Amino acid sequence: MSEQRHSALGIHPIDPDDPHHAGELLKRRQIVRRTGILTVVLLVLLAVGAGRTVLSRIANTKALEVGTAERAKQYVKVAVPKTSEAGQTLALPGTLQGFVQSPIAARASGYLKRWYKDIGSRVAKGELLAEIETPEIDQQLSQAIAAREQAASSLGLAKSTVERWEALRKKDAVSQQELDERRSGDAQARSNLAAADANVERLRQLEGFKRVVAPFAGVITKRNVDVGDLIDAGGGAGRALFLLAQTDPLRVYVNVPQTYAQLVKPGQQVIVTQAELRGQTFRGAVARTAASIDAATRTMQVEISLSNRDGTLLPGAFVQVSLPLQSSQAMLISTNTLMFRGEGMRVAVVDAGGRVHLAPVKVGRNYGETVEMLEGIGPTDKLVLNPSDSLAEGDQVAIAPAPKATP
Repeated sequence: MSEQRHSALGIHPIDPDDPHHAGELLKRRQIVRRTGILTVVLLVLLAVGAGRTVLSRIANTKALEVGTAERAKQYVKVAVPKTSEAGQTLALPGTLQGFVQSPIAARASGYLKRWYKDIGSRVAKGELLAEIETPEIDQQLSQAIAAREQAASSLGLAKSTVERWEALRKKDAVSQQELDERRSGDAQARSNLAAADANVERLRQLEGFKRVVAPFAGVITKRNVDVGDLIDAGGGAGRALFLLAQTDPLRVYVNVPQTYAQLVKPGQQVIVTQAELRGQTFRGAVARTAASIDAATRTMQVEISLSNRDGTLLPGAFVQVSLPLQSSQAMLISTNTLMFRGEGMRVAVVDAGGRVHLAPVKVGRNYGETVEMLEGIGPTDKLVLNPSDSLAEGDQVAIAPAPKATP
């Protein structure tokens, strides 16, 4: 640098040989050294910052690639088929009925004289329920008795006549033809007396129906007549005097769908519940089945016998019958694994390589949350739960790990 330049910058040249300028020269050398060190440190810091930036960008790039690849994977949850070891419980509605339930009708015509039992009365077999006045039958019986006496008198006359004519025949005083006529009259009189006796017995038995009695032990559930009502013999169930029901045991009829008909056998235990009797269950048994399917409803009628010793259950009540069915030992899968496609029902099976295979299946009974599999899958197949509509044959998927159970 020229002297003029040094003058312009205010830097004066130093003579190294001049002892007066030695201190100034040392200061300038220190400044130069410090400036060089500071420059080197700054360069090093710049280099470190640049390297850190490059490494951070490389790491971010790798993380982005890994995250992109991870997000590109299609995770699915899988489940394996289970074997139905426990049988299903089928709930069916039913109505309680008396084991024997019969309308009590009159056999004799007349007027109701008196009734002895009202609704809710428990009666024994042969107990008197009502009495009927039958004036017409009484007169017919009196007339029949009188006719029987006439027939008996005619028979006595015919008998004595035959005896006399037989004695005359032995003396050859009368012809054989006249004797045969007398014998025929005697036989006719005997027949008339037998007919009169039968008529009297008929009317006496008919008079016995004036007393209406219970044919079996039970409860009177309905009374349709009152004192003074006109009673017609043989009026049918529509004109029944009483309705009598045997309440122990009771019967329940249920209609089992055709799908479960083969699993119901006589002797199976059932549980009967009534909504109004909370917390109470009643055990019964299958007494018999119809052993045929009704073509109109595709159901099989089943009769259930139910004990009712304490009389808690009432005939006519609506109940629920829980019918345990035997296990079919078939494979069960969750209903949310089924896929309904245009080509039919499918399930998505994940193989060992993570590839999806859409397998056609044939289902059996539907149990609500599970469905029975008849063919199409194996016991170790991994089935995709809740498969999406976009899932296709050959898609690559990853099985999501099962969540850890929290203590």
